[in-house]
Amino acid sequence: MFGRAWKSLAVVLIIVAASAGSSAQTSGPAETRGIAKDAYIYSYAMMESYQTWRTQAVDKAANGYVGGFNVFRHYAEPFTPDNRDIVTPNNDTPYSWAWLDLRAEPMVVSVPAVPKDRYYVMQWIDLFTQNFAYIGVRSTGFGAGSYLIAGPKWQGKKPAGIKEVFRAETEIVGTLTRTALQGPEDVPNVKAIQAQYKLQPLSAFLKRPAPEPAKAIEFPPYDKAKARTHDFIGYLNFLLQFAEPPVATEAAIRKRFEKIGVGPGTPWDASKIDPAMLAAIDEGVKEGQAEIDALASKTFSTNGLFGSRAQLKTNYLQRDVGAMKGLYGNSIEEAWYGGYVCDGSKPSMVHFTKANLPPAKFFWSMSMYTIPDRFLYANPINRYSIGDRTKGLQYGKDGSLTIYVSNSSPGKDKESNWLPAPAGTCSLVARVYGPSQAAMNGTWKLPPLESSR
Repeated sequence: MFGRAWKSLAVVLIIVAASAGSSAQTSGPAETRGIAKDAYIYSYAMMESYQTWRTQAVDKAANGYVGGFNVFRHYAEPFTPDNRDIVTPNNDTPYSWAWLDLRAEPMVVSVPAVPKDRYYVMQWIDLFTQNFAYIGVRSTGFGAGSYLIAGPKWQGKKPAGIKEVFRAETEIVGTLTRTALQGPEDVPNVKAIQAQYKLQPLSAFLKRPAPEPAKAIEFPPYDKAKARTHDFIGYLNFLLQFAEPPVATEAAIRKRFEKIGVGPGTPWDASKIDPAMLAAIDEGVKEGQAEIDALASKTFSTNGLFGSRAQLKTNYLQRDVGAMKGLYGNSIEEAWYGGYVCDGSKPSMVHFTKANLPPAKFFWSMSMYTIPDRFLYANPINRYSIGDRTKGLQYGKDGSLTIYVSNSSPGKDKESNWLPAPAGTCSLVARVYGPSQAAMNGTWKLPPLESSR
């Protein structure tokens, strides 16, 4: 009788899933739960990213709206605690945001020549949160140039006047572009450089007629609570329509996901799904979130969290923790990230010997964030980060450097090296731009955060 009950349930699941527009079929709740857990882990970073890029490219009422697709929005001022477009924002390099819709045709991005002391980087991100391309002083140099950003279905060759073609796995991609700011007086120079970042369709670049526009899309509002239930499948199905065809290494897992109703553009209506199947999917979601949280709780280095498809491969848990702790983090060859969990009510310090100063080709900094939201910490002296470009920073006679971390002043004689912190749990994040090989391979490490009492 037990066997007949399971057989009956399996038939119900097959029929219901088929009515939802899927070829889904599983052998029972255990398999459904396992597939749901894996699909949720696969989709978590994508959903975290969707929350940001929908706000920026679609929601005209949002403060972070950039103006739609295929346009830049530039920010020339340093970030403050009021900026909440992204978690753990970088306060050293004002951002330029753009999201591209590559369905109709590729886009061309053009950059100006910049002085040898001016750092900038265009980090290009796909819907999986993979860094699929880099343009900037480290990767392409200080000279001017035009580069082609193409989606997975474009089959053309490199046009004349294009330095390099970057191919993405998804038809919607974005750039988090950073331009170094030397201080408030440098804002006009940053604005002048940002004004020369140019986006245009390939047809316009080649002075040819534009192709037919892609069909309009209705972007579903993001509801975080729904995304933590069986309804994550609706978001995943929506996003996968922009990620066709799948890369070879994901063809099998994508096929497996179909068993619970996952498919590019496939309708998802939970009201048409058997409650037993929904319950199994919800259990899988909880298990998946627990695995992400468990890895995040013991991850204190960003090595391996951000990168290209070649770097991240199919390590979706690592990708998820990266999205949770620092969405759109740079690949390690561009920037090294590390840090500490601190308590501002307990005065602390980070002491660098001269030999152990952060090994940066460009520059380094340390920024303070609140927990759990991971935004910059508002403080009386309006200092949100500190680093080698901080004016007035005091080094020891032996070339050493001590950074003081506390909620209250460490004393007038030490305030030049003070980074204010919340009176409670906080996050201190270090960034090294243009890290040395020692930083990338783990030979160089941050010194400990120790008591300054």
